Amino acid sequence: MRRRLLIGLAAGSLLVAATACGSSGGSASDKSSSSGGTTTVKVGVIPIVDVAPIYLGQKQGFFAKHGLKLSLSTAQGGAAIVPGVVSGQFQFGFSNVTSLMVAQSQNVPVKAVVNGVASTGVAGKDFGAIVVKKGSSITSPKDLVGKKVAVNTLKNINDTAVRESVRKAGGDSSKVNFVELAFDQMPAALDKGQIDAAMMVEPALATAKAQGATEIASSFVDVAKDLTVAMYFTSQSYEQKNPAVVKNFQAAMEESLSYADSHPDEVRQILTAYTKISADVRASLTLPKWPAQENRSSIEALEKLGQQDGLFKTAPDLDKLLP
Repeated sequence: MRRRLLIGLAAGSLLVAATACGSSGGSASDKSSSSGGTTTVKVGVIPIVDVAPIYLGQKQGFFAKHGLKLSLSTAQGGAAIVPGVVSGQFQFGFSNVTSLMVAQSQNVPVKAVVNGVASTGVAGKDFGAIVVKKGSSITSPKDLVGKKVAVNTLKNINDTAVRESVRKAGGDSSKVNFVELAFDQMPAALDKGQIDAAMMVEPALATAKAQGATEIASSFVDVAKDLTVAMYFTSQSYEQKNPAVVKNFQAAMEESLSYADSHPDEVRQILTAYTKISADVRASLTLPKWPAQENRSSIEALEKLGQQDGLFKTAPDLDKLLP
């Protein structure tokens, strides 16, 4: 089912269906529950390093302090989480910013509520990168023209970032062949030669490097300085009907982001709760930044690239989308 949802969203058809589902029958608030002053909310996340703060915040009691109990579920990418939030399967979700802009451009009622994760802004030392197999003839993003490049979901921030790296290197970004593959499946696929390259984030990136993979570009850095990569969001309906819950989630998430940013060792340890990576890989991975506030100018740069690549049906309204 998750696979069918993902394919439908990439084609644009599911977004309409998700909107209809969210506007008929029960609202998203029907899916959350309250008990003894605590509200249980379901949150859709991705099993990558980006979401470590929400797991840490849950462990540290930040959400309980704000009257929330989290029920966390994983998905392959933000594009798959969007319809789940709009339909009420989740009250909140984690998604890359491009997928949120794509959704809004197709009149899907999403609303970002708090920052999620940001690039380190340092080329060669970021948590996301394009990698190729050891010994590959591909040495520059320019060489990706005509090659098979894996991204976790199509038409999201990762293929936009790859295209920008290719452009900056002097290649024709329209001739990159993107294939959809879950992050945790990318290292093996690359090692077996099933793909030519992959846009990975941690911990898949560290896993691939441990297998000898070579990094050829820090694509998030190529997009914009200190790029806001992803955010937590809800549906417009849920925000309107549950403003206190949304405010509490935002406050707890901001505490969690700050805590993660200042406790890297605990971030590495919490990864064992929702990923399967060795201690050596955990020690070697590059952590992202977790600022409490999004970088508006970097999102504007990402929007321009999305428009250039034809991702949006209509221009996204950032004033309505962002907190």
